[in-house]
Amino acid sequence: MKTILIMRHGEATPMQADDAARNLTQTGHTEAEKMGLWLAKHYPPDALLVSPYIRAQQTAENVAKNAEFKFSETCSDIVPEGKPQIAADYLETLIAAHPQCNTWLVVAHMPIVSYLVDQLCPGNMPIFNTGAIAVISYDERTQRSQYMSINAPDNV
Repeated sequence: MKTILIMRHGEATPMQADDAARNLTQTGHTEAEKMGLWLAKHYPPDALLVSPYIRAQQTAENVAKNAEFKFSETCSDIVPEGKPQIAADYLETLIAAHPQCNTWLVVAHMPIVSYLVDQLCPGNMPIFNTGAIAVISYDERTQRSQYMSINAPDNV
């Protein structure tokens, strides 16, 4: 069994013309740091798939302060307008290609984080607060997933 952690980036600056260039606010950095500590204690990630958008990269950097990744990649399929089927297929391919990695962290955005959970665990489409992480148990042999929980900075 593997664990898939799907995380929404921390709080970001207001919408602007170049959505990809938005930075985390101070609150967003704090949320990411807090969730990084929570992950280190409960689900230490050893693989990372992160959106190329600045706020997701900054979130991943904060989480990485308490993680040691065996595999890390920036993926343009997990942007806000990304296609969840493509993202899920790619994630499952990476899991199969890197059997040494047991806990996969995906750092992305609304709405794709919700759609990705539903793609992996049909019927489950949580709404993510900023910094929130959905926990999914994944059986790589059967390619079946089970939605376990969602955890946000305010309740960990």
